[in-house]
Amino acid sequence: MTSNTIVEREAAGRAAREHSKRSSHRATGDLDRDPIALLRKSSEGRVSRLVPLRYGRMAVSPFTFFRGTAIIQAHDLSKVQDTGIVMPICGDGHLMNFGGFATPERQLAFDLNDFDEVAYGPWEWDLKRLTASFVVAARHMRLSRGTAEGLVMTVATTYRDWMRTYSEYGTLELWYDRITFERMIETAVSPEARRALKRGMEKAASRTHESMLEKMAERVDDTWHIRDAPPGLFHVHGNNTLFAPEDDWLTMGDWRPLVGGMYEDYLKTLAHDRRNLLRHFEPQDLVFKVVGVGSVGTRCLVMLNTDHLDKPLFLQIKEASQSVIGQYFKPPQHFRTEAGIRHHGERVVRGQRALQAVSDIFLGWTTGPSGRNFYVRQLRDMKLSANIELFDNTLLEGYARICGWIMARAHAKASGRAIEISAYIGRGDQFAEALTGYASAYADQVEKDYDVFIKACRNGDLEARTDEDMAADFRV
Repeated sequence: MTSNTIVEREAAGRAAREHSKRSSHRATGDLDRDPIALLRKSSEGRVSRLVPLRYGRMAVSPFTFFRGTAIIQAHDLSKVQDTGIVMPICGDGHLMNFGGFATPERQLAFDLNDFDEVAYGPWEWDLKRLTASFVVAARHMRLSRGTAEGLVMTVATTYRDWMRTYSEYGTLELWYDRITFERMIETAVSPEARRALKRGMEKAASRTHESMLEKMAERVDDTWHIRDAPPGLFHVHGNNTLFAPEDDWLTMGDWRPLVGGMYEDYLKTLAHDRRNLLRHFEPQDLVFKVVGVGSVGTRCLVMLNTDHLDKPLFLQIKEASQSVIGQYFKPPQHFRTEAGIRHHGERVVRGQRALQAVSDIFLGWTTGPSGRNFYVRQLRDMKLSANIELFDNTLLEGYARICGWIMARAHAKASGRAIEISAYIGRGDQFAEALTGYASAYADQVEKDYDVFIKACRNGDLEARTDEDMAADFRV
């Protein structure tokens, strides 16, 4: 790449300020909409008996409500002017959608780890969701306004500084860049942060398929059987099912015909060596798993497989529906071919591979009964998430720095447009200060929407049930 080309690209990034000033990112836009109607829209197509559990989990606090309402923020972001710099974005990059996991080389990396909403969109939408999540979480933890604003500034300035660094990386240099726990320990600014990271590594090392087998399954005759733990884990065709009698999955009568064709189609999306690797495993059992906050009610299966030594491999088969970003943002024409992927499982897989530094070796997609789209990955392989409610201010600031770094790396890798983004942001704090204003104002709106939501739950417009409420319905 010649210096002239770099100069031209920097000029293009600065030119984006003409129709989207950096100070304009403070605005939340027109928020005159019905949050309940948007929530109902996002619940369509889910397992009906699990929708009240989704609302019950969201009702715990404004923070859990925020985690389940990516559709509302995507709607709201579509009402303000964007930078026009479009790329694959996570779409739901709040602070709990980052985590640790094992790379194929058995290093422990930290990265974005949820891509259900991935789509082409303006890069700043990811940052706005991330920064707003820090303010909502800080308020939930009873931290001061100054602390919350400081966390947003840390995220935004870290993103700015790393994006400038990545603008000077070569293409392969950026592609190979990984944020490992060892690297985070080296760059941690406090002994407390280094100790927390080392504890995390030790915990992750114990979270393996074999440790899961002991906790989740038992051997019945010659086959491994996963134990029901409703409402979180249950057999689709068992006594504890939460499926309605008329559901098309129940009419199939057994789990093997349910997933047989799905599994073969999934294998075709993998590289040849990965297909051969999976041929060494035999399926043992299949259960439905209720996941997360935002995903409750979407169809998610866990398949237990074992090899010739009875060593386990758990695969998660998760439903993928239209991205909320795709519902509210239409990319420019030259992105339409790739952005118009009709299989949402493929959209998730492609987006994850683009944004993550390294992805699960078993990541693929398939189509299930009634034409539903799914993607497949390992259920847990040294996976680790942050328990931010146990963090003090020092650890929270360190976590904010890591999230800003990861988001910058993901955007730079997926887009190849670090030069333009860095030029748009500039070297000063103007963009970061605008995001601080936005995050605080949007957190105010989240609290207002939460109050409307709680009122709808209390007056019976929405049914909300806790995990404990639903578990009491069962006798396992």
